[in-house]
Amino acid sequence: MSESSSLHPALQGYGIVYFGNDWYAENRTSSHHVAARLARSLPVLYVDSPGMRAPNASGRDLKRAVRKVLAAFKRPTLVGEGLWHCTVPQLPLRRLPGVDAFNRIFGRWAVHRALRLAGIRKRISWFVVPHPGVHAGKLDEDLCVYYCIDDYAAHPGVDAALIAQRDLDLSRRADLLFVAPPALVDAKRALNPHTVFSPHGVDAELFAQALDPATALPALARDLPHPIVGYIGSIHEWIDVRLIEGPGQPRPQWSFLLVGHAHVAIDGLRALPNVHLAGSQPYASLPAWSKAFDAAIIPYRLNRQVANANPLKLREYLAAGKAVVSVRNPEIEKFSQWVRLVDGREAFLAALDDAVRDNAPGAAEARIAAVADQTWDARVATVLTVVAERLSEHSSPAVHP
Repeated sequence: MSESSSLHPALQGYGIVYFGNDWYAENRTSSHHVAARLARSLPVLYVDSPGMRAPNASGRDLKRAVRKVLAAFKRPTLVGEGLWHCTVPQLPLRRLPGVDAFNRIFGRWAVHRALRLAGIRKRISWFVVPHPGVHAGKLDEDLCVYYCIDDYAAHPGVDAALIAQRDLDLSRRADLLFVAPPALVDAKRALNPHTVFSPHGVDAELFAQALDPATALPALARDLPHPIVGYIGSIHEWIDVRLIEGPGQPRPQWSFLLVGHAHVAIDGLRALPNVHLAGSQPYASLPAWSKAFDAAIIPYRLNRQVANANPLKLREYLAAGKAVVSVRNPEIEKFSQWVRLVDGREAFLAALDDAVRDNAPGAAEARIAAVADQTWDARVATVLTVVAERLSEHSSPAVHP
């Protein structure tokens, strides 16, 4: 916690109990970036929260549930300076009588125990996902923060009704509500007057390595024919695989390099000889992969989830100086000066034709400059200031005439 000397007085002595995505997930999300930077100023207990996917009675789900419960008895692990990690147990089949009550009671016990072992006494609760929001106000916290980064109920495969209700309840219950997707701000503000727009940031220093001559290309990328069209991120249901297959067929001389794990069938992509699948890669290596790209793509399906998305990869591509071709959504359209926005597959290919030849003087530098002031460090510093001000208001006694 090297930055504690400049900490706002209202935050002195506090720690954060932080409910986020799986700390060890293959993708580094805003949940991870924000927590790591908060921990530079305040001790943070990062609580792995159960998945939002609608559970079933499969042996795989039940085995995972048992592992989660057993993990709750382990001591929290120090995973970084000022950053502790633990797991909250969650049995599946939440709609069965007694299961939800067990999850709440046992989960609350596990969090209280981990907080005690981590030495966090004065605390702020911080939720990046809505489903553990049932613990809000039940953890002896002085302030509850909801950092909403997505339209969670729109995710494929989740228990949509349950997640929507938890999101609604937490949005109303939070003492402070940060919202990353611009499309959600008005709806959240109607639920909570203490709503603040807080877009995603970028690790600009890390992705600047993509322009460093000393950054070595990964072995898979070294001998690929150029131009190379690249994508970084998991391949889920919300990725329009046909947007990638489409250009791959009429441009057989191009290389398409996809960096990330495929969670859906991609037989069509695998069949194309000029499509190269790198699989999941360490986050620290992504600038090296980006360095190989002549153009980067955001090939989303147009649905409710994407309409409300605030994609991290947009800022990461730009911070690496890459030409970007993307479908439209409200957040991406803010970057239309630096991103080629398209509608439809024919337009996608035409924009790629243009993007792979985009070597105009200063173009890469202009893209980097577009996100230079949007670092995670700057975002979290602003967020902490707002939290400190709200904490001061929340803890001040009312003045009556």
